[in-house]
Amino acid sequence: MVISLFGVRLVQLQGIDPQSYAAMAAREGMVTVELPADRGAITDRNGVELATSVDGRMIVADPTMTAPDAPEIASFLAEELDLDYFATLESLRYENTRFRYIARRVPSTIALDVLAEAQERGYRGLSTRRDPMRDYPARDVAANVVGFLGDDAIALGGLEKTFDGLLSGTDGEATYEVGGGNRIPLGDQTTVEPQDGADLELTIERDLQWFVQRVLRSTIRGAGGDSGAAVVMDSRTGELLAIADDPTFDANRPGAAPERNRVSRAASDVYEPGSVQKVLTTAALLDAGKVTPRTRIEVPGTLPRQDRVIHDHWDHGDIRLTMAGVLARSSNIGTVLAADEFSPDELHAYLRAFGLGQRTDVGIRNETAGLLPDPSLWSQINQDTIAFGQGVSVNAIQMAAAVNTIANGGERVAPSLVRGSATSDEGEQVGTATAERRQVVSPEAAAQTMQMMELVTDPEDGVAPGAAVPGYRVAGKTGTAQRVGEECGCYDGTYTVSFAGFAPADDPRFTVYVVVQNPRNGGGGGSVAGPAFSRIMSHLLRRYAVAPTGTQASTYPIEW
Repeated sequence: MVISLFGVRLVQLQGIDPQSYAAMAAREGMVTVELPADRGAITDRNGVELATSVDGRMIVADPTMTAPDAPEIASFLAEELDLDYFATLESLRYENTRFRYIARRVPSTIALDVLAEAQERGYRGLSTRRDPMRDYPARDVAANVVGFLGDDAIALGGLEKTFDGLLSGTDGEATYEVGGGNRIPLGDQTTVEPQDGADLELTIERDLQWFVQRVLRSTIRGAGGDSGAAVVMDSRTGELLAIADDPTFDANRPGAAPERNRVSRAASDVYEPGSVQKVLTTAALLDAGKVTPRTRIEVPGTLPRQDRVIHDHWDHGDIRLTMAGVLARSSNIGTVLAADEFSPDELHAYLRAFGLGQRTDVGIRNETAGLLPDPSLWSQINQDTIAFGQGVSVNAIQMAAAVNTIANGGERVAPSLVRGSATSDEGEQVGTATAERRQVVSPEAAAQTMQMMELVTDPEDGVAPGAAVPGYRVAGKTGTAQRVGEECGCYDGTYTVSFAGFAPADDPRFTVYVVVQNPRNGGGGGSVAGPAFSRIMSHLLRRYAVAPTGTQASTYPIEW
């Protein structure tokens, strides 16, 4: 009797209705789903997350179950999740599969609410699976450096893109057998586990970064400027403690900001540094034995050179300045006369050793190298203007590292943004573990330059008393440079103003550089960037409990 029953069943399956049973079998089978890897976090130097993966969900469909109600489901999902109706409808009706992605990286609470409502409406065939999302807890803090992800988790900027391979990891997959629209517990199944991405630890400190960004923003707005950047370095290690850019953007909503606000101006914008460059020229002259801080220079009111006439930023007749006075008063004419001791090759070699004309390669994409013309192309006027910071271009990180060379006893330490070491997608290894050092000027020349820079913030003789920090010895230098307009390709009457310095001057701990583009309040480096430098440096010295050295400030004479 039992054998007869089996025989009847076989006849039914193979002879009477084979098509319907074949179709039923085709609806069952194997499903392969992606197991997303967690993207590595980007943290500050204390482990505080600047970019992290948070819980998200993907919404998927079984078209064999959603096809009958596809128009209604597509309309519902398009409204709830802001999806394209027609693309969703196509996925819900897709043939010969039991698995289609409908939406990726949906916040968990939203995905679960949508699924619950779909079930209440009687829609069958929708489910969710784990799908990590990217989140930037500090929003705009260091956003221009950290970068962001676009649609489909594609890295589009900053360190997210530079180290995408390191951070992204490798997705896994699970293949399993389904029946009746459900996973068969004891059916065939294979799983390849995902390999999560590695974390990236930065030298930046989040709270300090937040403070520097706010000071920079208020400075730019107060001066009516277009944009700006501020860089904070550990003078001894070259670690970048803050890289501020303004305007900036919320990394969780990058599309709300113009593209130009989503890059790091501190690395990508090039400009002529102006008189901050005189620090490098002066240190080079001292190192080469061409001058001393007490070298006497007769400075005329104007200086004809080739087809140009060089002026100082203030009107004066013939005056007598020491080399220290030339730097303290920021005299273009005095700098040019002193730099006459150099050949073009000599000055170029020093500036190159300071890092000008070269990328810093800290890991920020689209960093510019600036421009340091080949000395074989220099005319006399080219050398003159380069000596005081026109005719040469830099980025803010590059210039901060150059000035930091003086703070570090004449030894240039390459700036670092990554702690330890990490390899970029382009194969470059960067980080504190690989930072190079080289002696650019002697410790004696650096110390003399430092003492000359102290005079810049002197309340009586300096040009930037607003950059002083009460109770501390501060070495600094102002910069005010003409800007080249994009439309005319010529100096258009606007300016870049800046201030660079370090403290305590005789035992430096921090180097700070502030740059503002096109201030409209008529201020220069001393009155616009100087006070911002003072606020940032004061905060640093208090935050890290750096005590005043208590030593006597520079006594170099300014005039003779």
